Amino acid sequence: MIPGAPALAYESNPGSARQCFREQYREEYIPGNADRKGRVKSWIEKVEVPCRPRRSRPDRTARPRPRPTVQPAPVDDNSCIEGSILGGLAGGAAGAALSQDEGMIYGIPLGIIGGVLVGCQIDGG
Repeated sequence: MIPGAPALAYESNPGSARQCFREQYREEYIPGNADRKGRVKSWIEKVEVPCRPRRSRPDRTARPRPRPTVQPAPVDDNSCIEGSILGGLAGGAAGAALSQDEGMIYGIPLGIIGGVLVGCQIDGG
């Protein structure tokens, strides 16, 4: 057995009274002295352990498993392109009409953006 490997448990005489054993790896350090170096003595020992309860075999009959039903994602085919275009044009015109002189620099783009948002909502988006 390799040191550090898990010890294997096994059952002796499966038909009679249950006795379970496992192989246990052991080490013992033998100290040295001035004339002789110390060393490690190792061996495998058979140790009796409590037996695990026997598991009954699971019923292997085929049972239909319920399949999860997948609902298709709702499709949003509602487009607001026409409303956005018309709203942008109307908003730009309103921004130009309501602003004065130098305010047109900001009024027209803000009117277009506002018109696009309002037009999309009116069109159903």
